[in-house]
Amino acid sequence: MFRLDADPAMLAETDERRQLRAVLRDLLAENCGPEQVREQADSPRGYDPVLWDRLAGEIGVQGLTVPEDYGGAGYTFAELAVVMEETGRVLCPAPLLTTVVLAGNALLDSGDRRACARWLPGIAAGELTATVAGFLHPADVTAERGPRGWVLRGEADFVPDGEGADLLLVAARAPDGQRLFACEPEPATCERVARRVLDPTRRQALVRFRGAPAEPVGEPGRATGVIDGVLEAGRVALAAEHVGGSAHALDALLAYLSARNQFGRAVGSFQAVKHRLADLLVEIEGARSASAYASACLAGRAPELPVAASAAAVACTGAYRLATTEHVQLHGGIGFTWEHPAHLHLRRARADEALFGTADDHRLRLAGLLGLVGATA
Repeated sequence: MFRLDADPAMLAETDERRQLRAVLRDLLAENCGPEQVREQADSPRGYDPVLWDRLAGEIGVQGLTVPEDYGGAGYTFAELAVVMEETGRVLCPAPLLTTVVLAGNALLDSGDRRACARWLPGIAAGELTATVAGFLHPADVTAERGPRGWVLRGEADFVPDGEGADLLLVAARAPDGQRLFACEPEPATCERVARRVLDPTRRQALVRFRGAPAEPVGEPGRATGVIDGVLEAGRVALAAEHVGGSAHALDALLAYLSARNQFGRAVGSFQAVKHRLADLLVEIEGARSASAYASACLAGRAPELPVAASAAAVACTGAYRLATTEHVQLHGGIGFTWEHPAHLHLRRARADEALFGTADDHRLRLAGLLGLVGATA
């Protein structure tokens, strides 16, 4: 019998989490307005390094879930979910998802203390950005022993934040099976080409390894389990981002429809518009609950995590898709213009579906996990 359970302490919005949310929202409101986000996304790095440093130095965002032994604060994902929700709300283009959630969890889940001691302190201090390759999409990368150690050869495509990351954690084929490798890319042996993608706030790259020096991370035979765990964490983190983005879209609509008059009254006062807003609110609140439960399961390493992660992906991906569509349509003609920021959230919602799957993909996975259809990945 399948049982849903989670620590109530992980589900509650504690005073500490409320304070974290308030401090973050103030900082992001100051630094991540729509025009600032566009400028950051168009900059050489794709994000604001000053804001990145402030997130680390003033709030300790990058080290929230890093154990204290490695220079972090030792909190759980329940706290990091607050961060993901608030950054998703403003489309902050900083590489938090890739560095903190994907790469950070890959290092921790590998069980390789040497690798953790080498790279996690830099991540926690905001001094190092990182990402994963061959996790979200299959990669054609092989690892072989050279005279000076391990080297990587091959390609990994659509690597999130891969163009500028200081550290790449790569899933590669080794003589003893699939393994994880850490690569600090150098231009001579690692070519990185930016991909043209739908969402300008989340860059992706084609990475070509040409004898790039690398170090194995974790023991042989553990790569598949690490990758699965990282993908679950990514699904939960993305769900939290989508809750924040959906809530922003609803707030922006309420402000606009309350001020915009047509036929002598506020557009938001018309019953047909009210119904659409009410439907959107119901979707968002359901998504918020699903996200909170998935975050609690991840924080407590609950066995229900795969089901909770896919359920959250279904609810939150669907809510964000609806919210961003309504954000454009209910703004009328101005919502379809390049100058209005609505399309930025619309792009994020659609592009994110290519990272971990559409709502339909997760419905199928969820059905498999619950034994309703054949097993799925």
